[in-house]
Amino acid sequence: MSLIKSISGIRGTIGGPAGEGLTPLDVVKFTSAFATFLKSEKSKVKSQTEDAAHGSPLTSHLKIAVGRDARLSGAMVDRLVVGTLQGMGVDVLETGLSTTPTTEMTVIDGRCDGGIIITASHNPKHWNALKLLNAKGEFISDAEGKEVLRLAESSEINYAEVDDLGQVTVEEDWIDRHIERVLGLELVDVEAIRKANFKVAVDAVNSTGGLAIPRLLRRLGVEQVVELNCEPTGHFAHNPEPIPQNLTQISDCVCDDRCDLGIVVDPDVDRLALVCETGDMFGEEYTLVSVADYVLQHTPGNTVSNLSSSRALRDVTRRYAGCEYNAAAVGEVNVTTLMRNTNAVIGGEGNGGVIYPALHYGRDALVGVALFLTLLAKRGIKVSELRKTYPEYIISKNRKDLTPDMDVDTLLAKVAKLYNGMAGVEKVTTIDGVKIDFADGWVHLRKSNTEPIIRIYSEAATEARANELAQQVMQQI
Repeated sequence: MSLIKSISGIRGTIGGPAGEGLTPLDVVKFTSAFATFLKSEKSKVKSQTEDAAHGSPLTSHLKIAVGRDARLSGAMVDRLVVGTLQGMGVDVLETGLSTTPTTEMTVIDGRCDGGIIITASHNPKHWNALKLLNAKGEFISDAEGKEVLRLAESSEINYAEVDDLGQVTVEEDWIDRHIERVLGLELVDVEAIRKANFKVAVDAVNSTGGLAIPRLLRRLGVEQVVELNCEPTGHFAHNPEPIPQNLTQISDCVCDDRCDLGIVVDPDVDRLALVCETGDMFGEEYTLVSVADYVLQHTPGNTVSNLSSSRALRDVTRRYAGCEYNAAAVGEVNVTTLMRNTNAVIGGEGNGGVIYPALHYGRDALVGVALFLTLLAKRGIKVSELRKTYPEYIISKNRKDLTPDMDVDTLLAKVAKLYNGMAGVEKVTTIDGVKIDFADGWVHLRKSNTEPIIRIYSEAATEARANELAQQVMQQI
């Protein structure tokens, strides 16, 4: 059993002893701590506002949006979360089956004080998690997350008296509201997509993408939609991480049904993978690259991705005069923070996560689909032909399982010291694990935020060179 506490939320396996997995006791404890944290934050704002307005009152109850993906434990965890929030004297905006980006939009448009998304993202069905959002609909920071963890182990949590319990409002139309916001974006051209007459296959791995993506496609004018695993049963038809080895079914479907494109999302719909008309993978890394290319054509500006993402985004950004690329530590909150600091017009993560600030600061497969289809319609070429217009890089992804006796931080520090100043090394970055930039590629080693492993990613122009770079560093380890 595993319980992982990080900036990616409180994530664990269902079942087992309390404190060793995401059990009901753990759900209650961390939900209570998050509500306590938000109350403290709101009291600070209230105090400042009252000082400025000479005592003008603010609403006393917090309001928190709650949404979940379709995994099997979701309804159980949802009931625990909602009941706990009520017990904390918090009003709940219950959205039911939703997506991560939709819940983020719910916090923004529903004027909530925060949000909780019940999803373990790409993890298998026996995992679940609480993803915690601030009043901007964005993930809380590392420092804020540490305060939530401190509160969870403290005696500072107080529950509401019976007359002050929270109230629950159920609104299950937020996916439709989210779609309307996407359709209203200036760079989304519904008429161009309609005229292109695309035929699109969708694999939603039996989660809430099956509610959102086909509905979005039809609103975009795509009349021919082939649905795979779109019923949100929570019984994932395959490993839910949208990587090539898990996507053979949709690859075959695209070819057999002569589709123009295949679309794959993870269970909470913040990652977007694409399949070419040939059945070949477009490449998760190139989801962001292609969308950024389209956005930069119309609104030149800066871009951001994380240290483990492809150099292709840097190269495409540099095609546009005056546009700069910057790399952040892994983690959506780190990417969005750097995007704000650099006024980036587009950003995200190489795992298929597109962040488009014109809509909101969160990875969003819905906006990724709409912008990509607009690009494809306007270019008038096939998906495989579009892919060939971008720099060719291959990322090799390796992992090493952690054991309790491993001193990972010391190990990574030694690796950084070894490569710093070494011949052939352009730069060593240590803001998130260790990234070693060579002239023709890079290797990035870091502890995962979501699993008890070390991720070892490498990239070069060929798979052989990417593997060679990774093996070189792993041998040094």
